[in-house]
Amino acid sequence: MHAHIVSFDVPYPADYGGVIDVFYKVKALHAAGVKIHLHCFEYGRPPQKELNRYCEEVHYYTRQNAKSMLFNTLPYIVLSRQSEELKKRLLKDDFPILFEGLHSTFYLSDPEFSSRHKVVRTHNVEHDYYDSLAAVEKNIFKRYYFYNEAGKLLKYQNILRHAQGIAAISPNDTIYLSSLYSGVKFVPAFHPYDEVNIQPGKGEFAFYHGNLGVGENNEAAIYLVRKIFNDLPFQLIIAGSKPSEDLRKAVRESKNVSLLSDQSPEQIRTLIAEAQCNILPTFQSTGIKLKLLAALFGGRHCIVNSPMVSNTGLESLCLIADSTEEMKKILKKVMKAKEFSGLKKRKEILENNFSNSVNAERMRSLLFPGIK
Repeated sequence: MHAHIVSFDVPYPADYGGVIDVFYKVKALHAAGVKIHLHCFEYGRPPQKELNRYCEEVHYYTRQNAKSMLFNTLPYIVLSRQSEELKKRLLKDDFPILFEGLHSTFYLSDPEFSSRHKVVRTHNVEHDYYDSLAAVEKNIFKRYYFYNEAGKLLKYQNILRHAQGIAAISPNDTIYLSSLYSGVKFVPAFHPYDEVNIQPGKGEFAFYHGNLGVGENNEAAIYLVRKIFNDLPFQLIIAGSKPSEDLRKAVRESKNVSLLSDQSPEQIRTLIAEAQCNILPTFQSTGIKLKLLAALFGGRHCIVNSPMVSNTGLESLCLIADSTEEMKKILKKVMKAKEFSGLKKRKEILENNFSNSVNAERMRSLLFPGIK
């Protein structure tokens, strides 16, 4: 079983949502006996020897960044990920092709690939995701770009009709995509965890983490500083790359919030484990947030709002608060709790429904439908 995987980015180190899913999928498919030919678009993350451990071959292509692409009818995230070298390599054999994200599907409808078995892994309903990015973006030029890209992505999405299989990352995305296309299957996110592992005892702080360069994460972090921890005695640690000046200012003005930028995946996992609670509000309900899985596999109590957890199958593992008052009330109770008591339930739900090995079999059946 040989398969090509076309990735929108270099998937190592696995330090943000999208590449976490790609890297641990590569690792799990390799363990399931699939020989992987990996193709990565490169734009800031260098080639990584670690990928050679799980792949037959790894190729890198420079992502194009010509500003003129912004005026094309195709989405920039797609148009900038094309390469004649990639096309030639894909056409050398008849292996199935897994396109990671709508971003990497430039060749999905190409007539030269009409006889090939093609699967797309959707990481979001992309036009919804870009609309939500625009809604929280302060910079007027970036906001226009996000809205413009959202419109293009809505039109472009119909390219998915050329795929023989679509691996949706969340139940909500599965329902939406199944209403439009055939061959849609729910394949939960791949992640770094083999088992639930929660430290005994009590933590002394609450923890929020995410890529703070993404508008919705930055907004959630500022909300926690200014609205939740503004008059509470508990310590909050926020970790993530590229925090905005607005967030830095809010933290400077707070006595009980600290900000850590550019932590390694291992450092993030340690903070998740040591926290008394992971507090993860979001104002965007697209896809599934891998930080939620990280908090549930490795952390104690987990406080979220409905958009973070709705229709994920993880609702019963979280404490859900949809107002500032409710979140403060739950937080006060949780920070006093002496021992986490939900380990059995976590193991049952997470290790059965969000297992990388089970998900690898689901993905394998999409790529190789004739092989049992």
